[in-house]
Amino acid sequence: MNRKMNTINTLILGSGGREHAIAYKISQSKLLKNLYVAPGNSGTYNIATNLVIDINNYLEVKAIIIEKNIDLLIIGPENPLVSGLHNKLLNDNDITNLKIIGPKKEGAKLEGSKFFAKKFMEKYKIPTAEFRSFEKKEFSDAIDYLKTLSPPYVVKADGLAAGKGVFICKSLKEAENAVNEMINKSKFGDAGNTIVIESFLDGTELSVFILTDGHSYKILPSAKDYKRIGENDTGLNTGGMGAISPVPFLDEKLMLKIKNQIIEPTLKGLKNEAIDFSGFIFFGLINVNGNPYVIEYNVRLGDPETQVILPRIKSDFLKLLINIDNQSEFEKNQLLINEEATSTVILTSGGYPENYQKGAHVKGVEDVKNALIFHAGMKKEKEKYLTNGGRVLSITGQAPTLQQALKISYSNIKKIKFNNAYYRKDIGFDVT
Repeated sequence: MNRKMNTINTLILGSGGREHAIAYKISQSKLLKNLYVAPGNSGTYNIATNLVIDINNYLEVKAIIIEKNIDLLIIGPENPLVSGLHNKLLNDNDITNLKIIGPKKEGAKLEGSKFFAKKFMEKYKIPTAEFRSFEKKEFSDAIDYLKTLSPPYVVKADGLAAGKGVFICKSLKEAENAVNEMINKSKFGDAGNTIVIESFLDGTELSVFILTDGHSYKILPSAKDYKRIGENDTGLNTGGMGAISPVPFLDEKLMLKIKNQIIEPTLKGLKNEAIDFSGFIFFGLINVNGNPYVIEYNVRLGDPETQVILPRIKSDFLKLLINIDNQSEFEKNQLLINEEATSTVILTSGGYPENYQKGAHVKGVEDVKNALIFHAGMKKEKEKYLTNGGRVLSITGQAPTLQQALKISYSNIKKIKFNNAYYRKDIGFDVT
């Protein structure tokens, strides 16, 4: 892997709609030689080479990087980042000249531990909700603390819980049950050994993404996602049921506050803590009367937000990623963004985010027109598409206005049929 070339071999780790969207964007670059996705899905199969490996098995990842002569590695999901894949590859003498998109283990704690993130924000005066954390042995203290708060109550598992470890509870009893489920019944395993209880912030959520080399940063298109399974934001939290971009209420004044109060203090704090960070930071924010607060950090692109932000990027996204370890080139690289709006609607298996069946025959994929279809929990067997996960696919529309983009998404998602298919019918309606 010690060669100079104009085109590069790229490997994306992951199997969801996010990875399909990243592969779609990168496949447009003239700088790409070979594109691999591990393990990928039925969508990445059409534009890249899928590699069936366990991405949480270091030896399998290492072997593929060497065998396929990989120049650039993009780590899609959070688990390999939090477990320190970047560090292992960096310290492996068998691997040289590999560019890695995704932070080392120390930086990944921003997402891997809610408590770490909250203490970090507290230290660097980054606006966020007031909080306290509790361990298993402090169950009764957690219940007592809840009684000092007013509803609604926010209860979070400290560790990774696939986007489902956050509970917004309307009653004290509901909040007590959430604490009990996490701490005493181990609903999320070790991820719930420590919990964070926050004061509730009343506002409108939005997501802002940056790509940083640890020094400067590029702001990617903004997005607003919809996490609850039910319409009007009701029901259980999911990994995401849809998203829109740009965020209509994100004006220059609010964006300036986000830069000055959140993005730049975060990067400064990372430097002060001697945390060498390169990759994406996803700021999950809430706008409270014109003031931004951080709900959470993620250290990778979001899903389904990626399916609306990447289609809006006009410049060569791969070129920007390649320059992640070249400070002067990274700073010079322009990020051009299309002014059009995008929307994506997720089609799920019935029962998601709880129990659902796999293996349903998906019909109508070929009938999608004038829209992008991003595969997620779907596989292809004997020329048939079959469901293979909770979130099956998403349909992304792009148009001059958000209303037009949503019309494209919804008119196309109606063409997809499988047993117990479900999607929300109100994505984007609250801001249009």
